[in-house]
Amino acid sequence: MTPVNTGGPTRRLTQDVVASTATRQTVCVSELPILDLRAFRHKPNGPEAAGFVADLLAAAHGPGFAYLTGHGVERSLDDEIFAAARAFFALPACERKAIAIERSAAFRGYTLLGTEITNGQADWREQIDFGPEQEAPPADALPAWRRLRGPNQWPTSLPSMRPAVLGWMDALTGVGLTALRALAVGLGLDAHHWDADFVPNADVHLKIIRYPAPVPGTADQGVGLHTDSGLLTFILQDDVGGLQVQLGDRMVDAPHIEGAYLMNLGETLETATDGYLRATPHRVVSPPTDRERISIAYFFNPQFDAPFETVALPLELAAEAPGASHEGVGLSAYGENNLRIRLRSHPDVAQRHYADST
Repeated sequence: MTPVNTGGPTRRLTQDVVASTATRQTVCVSELPILDLRAFRHKPNGPEAAGFVADLLAAAHGPGFAYLTGHGVERSLDDEIFAAARAFFALPACERKAIAIERSAAFRGYTLLGTEITNGQADWREQIDFGPEQEAPPADALPAWRRLRGPNQWPTSLPSMRPAVLGWMDALTGVGLTALRALAVGLGLDAHHWDADFVPNADVHLKIIRYPAPVPGTADQGVGLHTDSGLLTFILQDDVGGLQVQLGDRMVDAPHIEGAYLMNLGETLETATDGYLRATPHRVVSPPTDRERISIAYFFNPQFDAPFETVALPLELAAEAPGASHEGVGLSAYGENNLRIRLRSHPDVAQRHYADST
């Protein structure tokens, strides 16, 4: 059990934030709240920011998902990365396969349709993965998770993709830091409690994904039911639909909301807070037979070599912490768990680059 923080100032701040929840109503779509990040971005110590923190904490403790507006990212950046995504998936198959993910020990590159696995079943999607531009370590670097760093693979016939992707990732890093700082305040921590795990560098991860309509004889698993392993995930999606969130025994649709990023929490934050913050299972159902779906998922993860430690919850929050269901995830070097999950999802990369670790 996480030790309980009984310090006076921290506890009073959290009580004020929690109490303010009863005085406001939060806009919802489906059963997921829509929260405006603007007040916390501009004046994090102001009363309106305290209201946002309360609502964000309630969402993170409840459904584990929330739409964020007022994030400050220019619409043009969203448009550019969507255009790059559609242009990439329109390339000839030979050009996409030329940057296949199996060529990269850092799991960067293109994944062919139906070759990534969730819950032992192939996902009906194709995608391209990116991370920070980094130098590749030696091929036999130890611990093996250090090989997760390296350069991206870019399609040679699509030079516009690199600035679109890296620019959007840079903007979303700012959104991730702001949201994580708001959660820290809600938990009674200093706003910058986790900054050192991300600044100046973080081992973030981006997936640009195409979900085609299923063909006869294939399952409708766009991606199977799962929880994310890291801290925060931000999703930019088109209006086709298919993303569903598990709330109790029901699957709830999480549709596109104009101008909003859908944020969810990962197993590392759940574990670090003894289950008070929730990593919620979710899935994607394949689109209708006449449609395809494009989604961009940004995983705001800490540095691979950062131990992400448990936090001391105030008494009133600790009393509502059910215990984490992902024991120990991410609480040593974050890269250890990240590598384990990627090896399971991409056996082709595992065979080629991690034979000494499997």
